[in-house]
Amino acid sequence: MTYLTEERRMIQKVAREFSMKEVLPVANELDKIKGDIPMSLRDKMGDMGYFGIRIAEEYGGLGLGVLEYVIVTEELARGWMSVASIIARGNGFFGGFDEEQKRNYLTRMAKGDFLGAAALSEPDAGSDLGSISCRAEADGDTWLLTGTKMWCTFADGADYITVLARTEPVTDVKHRHRGISTFFIEKPRGTLPPGCTGTPVNKIGYHGWKTWELHFDSCRAIRLGGQGQGFYGTVSGLEVARAHTAARAVGLARGALEDSISYAKQRVQFGRPIADFQAIRFKIAQMAAEIEAARQLTYFVSAEIDSRRRCDKEAGMAKWFASEMAERVTSEALQIHGGYGYTTDLPIERYWRDARLTKIFEGTSEIQLRIISDRLLEDR
Repeated sequence: MTYLTEERRMIQKVAREFSMKEVLPVANELDKIKGDIPMSLRDKMGDMGYFGIRIAEEYGGLGLGVLEYVIVTEELARGWMSVASIIARGNGFFGGFDEEQKRNYLTRMAKGDFLGAAALSEPDAGSDLGSISCRAEADGDTWLLTGTKMWCTFADGADYITVLARTEPVTDVKHRHRGISTFFIEKPRGTLPPGCTGTPVNKIGYHGWKTWELHFDSCRAIRLGGQGQGFYGTVSGLEVARAHTAARAVGLARGALEDSISYAKQRVQFGRPIADFQAIRFKIAQMAAEIEAARQLTYFVSAEIDSRRRCDKEAGMAKWFASEMAERVTSEALQIHGGYGYTTDLPIERYWRDARLTKIFEGTSEIQLRIISDRLLEDR
């Protein structure tokens, strides 16, 4: 099947040029000093429509599918994974909105003027979201949130935060995901909302924005969707999120490959470019083959999602395969670069650090294998 139509090739070409010209130089400058993604770059991304790829045209978006989304994502991740990630704060953060909320928020979201953060995990509840303990209590037409959340990236820079909280106590341990609802907190950009304090997490990578531990103390919010439906709404968006992560992993690995090819041609040892040595040539060949396999699997999964077929198993495969591949490929790239690869003077170490994260967020590699095996063996 040919996934890249002429229109998609043009989308890819434009995104590639944007990433190499606008994203990569900023990443090379700011990632090493843990600087934030500049507003000027976010404004340019808004002008390109990258925050509204999956938002319907009637709300000001491009009205395209997941396949176009992952094509753009790969190109942006080639420059800086954090930039490829921030576009999800428009494209994947509108679940649960009613029609009035869509008309109020999505046009701004498509332009990059109204972006979100998600507070899902907790210190004792990561892969097991059904075990969250943050609670919400009704207070008139709104709710008051109390508890602690972990790994909330962009909590300060976002215009709103969605929070998973428990509205009903656990009465059945086997079904503890019941009684969890989704809440929405609109707030001024650059601050945390009233009733919420936070501490930035000391990350080894994924720079460009801060990741927070948040503490809610009677923080006022409104509920999105039906009561007790928050867990189901979160899980329903994971297929797209995992395709997005697979594309991010492919972009990182491709950056490492392209830099390795360039370096191998220039680096001379024993009187010859190291690209002449079979050990290096075979590394590069294997890296390229693994990247292409991950890309094609990601395209397939994205097309399946766009056709509205269930593909949780396949999305898990794409996310697992691409993230595992990215760690291997970026590690090999660092090896090809030798000592220079282990410095912050070159972007290889950034690709390596960020690739390692793709095996953890949006469901760890182990969780993906659990999902895949459960689906394969469900009839046995």
